[in-house]
Amino acid sequence: MSYVGPDFEPARPRRSRRGPLTVAVAALVPGALLGWLVYEAVGGSDGGSAGAVGTPASSSTSASPRTSAPTASAIDDAKPNETSATPTTSAPAASGPLKGKVVVIDPGHNPGNFRHTAEINRKVDIGTNSKECDTTGTSTNSGYTEAEFTLDVAHRMRTLLQEQGATVKLTQDGDRPYGPCVDERARIGNAAHADAVVSVHADGSAAGNRGFHVILPGSVHAGAADTRAIVAPSRGLGERIAGNFVRATGSAPSNYIGDGTGLDTRTDLGGLNLSTVPKVFIECGNMRDNKDAALLTSGAWRQKAAQGISEGIVSFLRG
Repeated sequence: MSYVGPDFEPARPRRSRRGPLTVAVAALVPGALLGWLVYEAVGGSDGGSAGAVGTPASSSTSASPRTSAPTASAIDDAKPNETSATPTTSAPAASGPLKGKVVVIDPGHNPGNFRHTAEINRKVDIGTNSKECDTTGTSTNSGYTEAEFTLDVAHRMRTLLQEQGATVKLTQDGDRPYGPCVDERARIGNAAHADAVVSVHADGSAAGNRGFHVILPGSVHAGAADTRAIVAPSRGLGERIAGNFVRATGSAPSNYIGDGTGLDTRTDLGGLNLSTVPKVFIECGNMRDNKDAALLTSGAWRQKAAQGISEGIVSFLRG
């Protein structure tokens, strides 16, 4: 999610408290510290340990940023639009350890949002207050958009999780003009009775701000929002994703959000506030930092990102 720049929302970094979360992430991933040390030693180059659980999928797509798409404005919570809460992509489960489990992947933003500014700017109820339906998302300085990034990672995750036997559904697959809105994105996960929902994003912060962070739902009980039952399981999901993301990608936790834990708790995001099933967001890196952008535009690195997120989901679902 984006916080700065002329097209972005005002900066509003939120800090998670240190404590058990830091210990939890470290305990989950013994190899994480080594990944961080390697990351620092090479100056955050396109790599890190690529350790993987499950069947890896091939790294496809090219690493070159696209320049045809317009530079997008910041994000806020996973975003878009209206209609029914029906997943746009659903695939049958195969045999595997996740047989019977349902995972919903929420690719942040829609590639068509920038053509529908009036629609995505309309307000929707997020429980605590109202907020824009969605935003266009951010982009690298070269024009590779967050919407392109999130769909690519979502497709890679879908392949990996289906190979583990999960039923995988996407909230959107670039197959609708815009959206869905943040409230509908939450309803899609709820209607699917998902065992886990992950909203995939990339941030648009200032240059020099680097690394990933996982956003956890805080306790909210107001209006249509009641997250009390999902706070604990969502935290467990987020911690496992954070630890496995470090191990798979070699990327360090954010140096500007989360006090180095890679975890941030928020109560202002409709996609989390309205969820009744375990759900987290992940900001995979900062598209406005050249070093992070070099990773985000790399197909090989995106495969590692998909692997790390998927491994965290598998670990959570297998208990």
